Amino acid sequence: MLAGIDYFIVIAYIIGMLLLGLYFKKYVNSSEDYFLGGKSLPFWAIGMSIVVSDIGALDFVGVSGQAYRYGVSVGNFDWVGSVPAMLLAAFIFIPYFWRGGMYTIPEYLGRRYNQKVRTIASVTWILFFALDLGVLFWASAVLLNVLMGWPIWISIISTAGVVGLYTYFGGITAVIMTDVVQFIIMFIGGFALVFLSLYEVGGWDNMVEKISTMGPEYRNHFDIIQPQDTKSPFPWTGILFGLTFVMANAYMIGNQSIVQRCLTAKNEWHAKASMIFGSALKMFIPILVLFPGLMAVVVHPGLLDGDQALPMMIKSILPPGLVGLMFAAFFAGLMSSVDSLLNSTATLFTKDIYEPFIKKGADDKHYLKVGQITTLVLLVVGVATSPISSDFPGIYVAIQTFMSYFQGPIFAILLLGIFWRRTTEWGGLSALVIGIGFAVYLNVFKEQFFTIEDPFLYISWWSFLLSFIINITVSLLTKKHTEEQLEGLVFSSKILVKNKNL
Repeated sequence: MLAGIDYFIVIAYIIGMLLLGLYFKKYVNSSEDYFLGGKSLPFWAIGMSIVVSDIGALDFVGVSGQAYRYGVSVGNFDWVGSVPAMLLAAFIFIPYFWRGGMYTIPEYLGRRYNQKVRTIASVTWILFFALDLGVLFWASAVLLNVLMGWPIWISIISTAGVVGLYTYFGGITAVIMTDVVQFIIMFIGGFALVFLSLYEVGGWDNMVEKISTMGPEYRNHFDIIQPQDTKSPFPWTGILFGLTFVMANAYMIGNQSIVQRCLTAKNEWHAKASMIFGSALKMFIPILVLFPGLMAVVVHPGLLDGDQALPMMIKSILPPGLVGLMFAAFFAGLMSSVDSLLNSTATLFTKDIYEPFIKKGADDKHYLKVGQITTLVLLVVGVATSPISSDFPGIYVAIQTFMSYFQGPIFAILLLGIFWRRTTEWGGLSALVIGIGFAVYLNVFKEQFFTIEDPFLYISWWSFLLSFIINITVSLLTKKHTEEQLEGLVFSSKILVKNKNL
């Protein structure tokens, strides 16, 4: 249970975040303000927001849990799975998205291919974000249940209410500027837990020695590159092909909640610099989220649920005051992840679904209100879907499995769309539909094709490869786009400012 000082820190943090978020309500006067912050934000704020929204509660609880189960190999998702992809996004993709005046990634796909591709991609991301919200709410419940004894549903509903309030009123400006404060709190609290935990286990060398003698299941616990026959979900082939080539790039280049932040930048330089700055900060993340899970193997051996490793370390290692700070750090990550998904999903629905199909040509205030109402609806959906993650061996595997259904195909059409002028609308559409269908098939019948329990890395790779081949084949057999249609949308053409919408 928390001490009095811990309750004070947590309550002061929550109230402070609410007031800060609500402060930015006065800057929301249009849908562009709500979805893109009026294109006025600096690179350092965006970069910090990218990092804190990406790592959040999922990584604090989920990665610590995976490190408890499988060791340091999960760190590849930040070292290999973030930095190269973020640099590729910064120098190649972000300039086209920003100068094109895009609100969403599907909007680019719609201009490059056709409206069908845009709609399918948008609906896919909306469904994923709704499920992702549920996973994040479940992560908050795991921590609150261990630390404070709160019932699962009370924890979930409380979290949804706090984050939803300032996201509803302040839009993405409130999201990003609160993320800056949350980033600072997260790093202070996270490093405090790491250093005190390291002291508790007697230093790094002593921890390695103790874990190495605990049994054959810990034989590869400190191998960053896992063998092909590993029981973990992170064998080297999956890390190389599924993560490095596909999932990392798809996440940093095609993920609406990441890229939308760059689109709020005050100019193109700030848009690119935000992703570069974020990639530098990303190098520190595995230290924060992975190490506590490793040290929990020594301090709390035999946990039935690895996702409890972080809450148990907080409860047993940190003194009063620091427990509250670490709780605030966790809640900071949770809030930043949730507010990101809320605003990004509202953007996708309003700009890609509602405006083109439900009510065209409405005034801007109407679309602003639609975005706000969508935010509230998403909160309800996220709460309702939160128990789904309990069916997976860890919340981190749950979210990666959800992403494996579509990330490969979407990245394939993004990659060919910007680098190959010959790809056509029918090539992109067929690749997206067949690729997603193939990924669903592999997930449903994974026992027949894969020897590991959670083959999401392999599914991402094979669905990407199939979509890539289909896109090329169908494009060569169908009518190509004119040079005028491709202007400002492919890498070899001049970047245009504010292309016309479809």
